[in-house]
Amino acid sequence: MAAVLAVSGCEMADDLAPDGSDRRPDVEQGVIGPYVGHIAPDFTLQDTLYTGVTLSAELANADAVVLYFTMWCPICDSHMSHMRSTVIPQYPEVTFWFVDYVSGSVEVARAAQVSSGYADVTVLVDTDQNVLDDYVATMGTTVVVDRNGVVQMNEDYKDGTRLQSVLEALP
Repeated sequence: MAAVLAVSGCEMADDLAPDGSDRRPDVEQGVIGPYVGHIAPDFTLQDTLYTGVTLSAELANADAVVLYFTMWCPICDSHMSHMRSTVIPQYPEVTFWFVDYVSGSVEVARAAQVSSGYADVTVLVDTDQNVLDDYVATMGTTVVVDRNGVVQMNEDYKDGTRLQSVLEALP
């Protein structure tokens, strides 16, 4: 019996020699969605100072908006610290928003922001996780929306290299 399971299990193994081709379906242009090439879902959220901010309104005055979804964990702190010291100063015409989707209220998000040392940046509070869901995001997801409202990047921050190359190539 074990031999049958072992042999049949081998037939369900991962492809150990992938060809490297992208097998995802093509992105349909002009569709609202979270993926590169989609029109970014618009939203309005409160920041930690109780000011409502709207993506489309911000894009009227910025070359792009960068969203970084944070849980205030050590990995997020590392990413946000790197972004604040290395990336943000290079792109003064780009708006950077850190999105707190775990605190559940403006008060708790503000406390996390201040205690983590980020009182000097704008933190949006996604209390219902609607923006998180709209962008199919999770901890560390970094989204770039260009001034035309088109998603240019939606992936994990990693070391910030990809973010910088996307910002350099903005239309």
